[in-house]
Amino acid sequence: MGWQRAAAEAGAIAQGWTRQNGPGGAILLFDGSDIRAEAAGGFASLDNLAPFRADTAVRYASISKHFCTAMVVQTGLLGLDDPLGQHLDLPEATGKVTVGRALDMTGGIPDAMETLWLLGVSPTASLDRHALLRFVSSVQGLNFEPGTQISYSNTGYRLVQAALEAKGLDYAAALHERFFQPLGLGITLPEDETDRVTDLAHGYWAGPRGWQKGRYGLHYSASGGIAGSGRDLAVWAQALLSGQAPADGLLARLGALRALTDGRATGYGLGLARTVLGDRVLIGHGGSLPGFKNHFLLDPEGGAGVVVVTNREDADAHGLALRVMAALHGRSLPEPAAGMLPEGLFVADDAPAWIETQGGTVTFLGAQSALLRGDDGWAETDSAHMPIRLRPMPGGIEGEIGHRAYRFRPAPGGVAGAWDGIWVLPRHNARFAIATEGGVSRLSIGVGPAQVLLELEPIAPDLALTSNNGTGGPWKQRACLQIAGDELRLITNRSRVLRFSRG
Repeated sequence: MGWQRAAAEAGAIAQGWTRQNGPGGAILLFDGSDIRAEAAGGFASLDNLAPFRADTAVRYASISKHFCTAMVVQTGLLGLDDPLGQHLDLPEATGKVTVGRALDMTGGIPDAMETLWLLGVSPTASLDRHALLRFVSSVQGLNFEPGTQISYSNTGYRLVQAALEAKGLDYAAALHERFFQPLGLGITLPEDETDRVTDLAHGYWAGPRGWQKGRYGLHYSASGGIAGSGRDLAVWAQALLSGQAPADGLLARLGALRALTDGRATGYGLGLARTVLGDRVLIGHGGSLPGFKNHFLLDPEGGAGVVVVTNREDADAHGLALRVMAALHGRSLPEPAAGMLPEGLFVADDAPAWIETQGGTVTFLGAQSALLRGDDGWAETDSAHMPIRLRPMPGGIEGEIGHRAYRFRPAPGGVAGAWDGIWVLPRHNARFAIATEGGVSRLSIGVGPAQVLLELEPIAPDLALTSNNGTGGPWKQRACLQIAGDELRLITNRSRVLRFSRG
């Protein structure tokens, strides 16, 4: 393998961060026993211009997930086939989802953050573990029948953590004692963003006033709360790669293929996902919190790995990790799929679903992904948790998203005013109003200075999209509204269960 070539690629990326004189990151290359190369650039803090180093701590975000699944399989406190309702007091539909499906993204459990956002609660709002558990335990319904599709949800991990703790496990302490302390790692699980983390970088996003610090008010959990340095993560990943205790046997177990109920394999395992690079199958995971983008990839066959940690929202950590891995193995990266699909807004034939294609990217129910050139005219993503395969068809686009088949036609448009009125959801004490003036419909949600006004774009007689909602941070989202008489659904990719009635 080309270690020098890969080290040069990592160095070029880090030097680019330094030249930009902004936030940065670190990249580490390793085999099962040694860290073969590391590169770092940019700043960990723009307040004091502290340089970003391999020992700088970041929020791992969703990289945290595989530590939760490791705890499940090692302790045996929960069975993968156990219904969640066996361990927690949950609504009927959620209670029937098994632990395994809650962890492999096929459970259909609505994501808490997107559901809260649809109810008018910003991700910057401060909510503790008890408030969030009460909320996720009150949401009724599933995005889809368990085992029929795949769609990313953090909430399954929050519920599994709660189930472990209901068995008497102190989750944060158990992580330290079982995984971190034996390897001498400085990794921690803070409660929220107010907890002190040693040598933690500030996370930044490029806002209207330049680089701004990201904020996230919700309680951290097993879904994405762990913090540590790039070096810590590399040492842990080495243990996964080599099968060294306390990670012995975990890589094969957590990275194994999972399947839908019809037997089709998915690329997302138990907190670890598969990425294909030429003839190599890489296993790893990424993570994103406002201002932090991270990823790690392991090549079990070649005995090599790469860690990318950054404190800048514009970093494509997965793409950077793939660039370094491609250099290591002398492989070419897949080509972008620009020009392969007709562009514009499209709606599904038989579901309240929409896509927008533009410049080689596709947005599905508000979630955007880059498309790559696949075989036989298919445009594809390389995401295990959001697998997409699309190609042109007469009069539209066909393919699969999340392993569900779709046929999309150009959005025919609708008439402003169809959604006007007051809409309420008593279960969550939620309400919003829609009013049309001058041919433009606007949705108003929230109270006092937290009120948000969003324009609606009718895309079909029964469907409309909101304008992008700014959350006080880098994340933007468009919700889909579906009206059927006196019922109105609010829908995003990760939350499809909220049904309002006319007030």
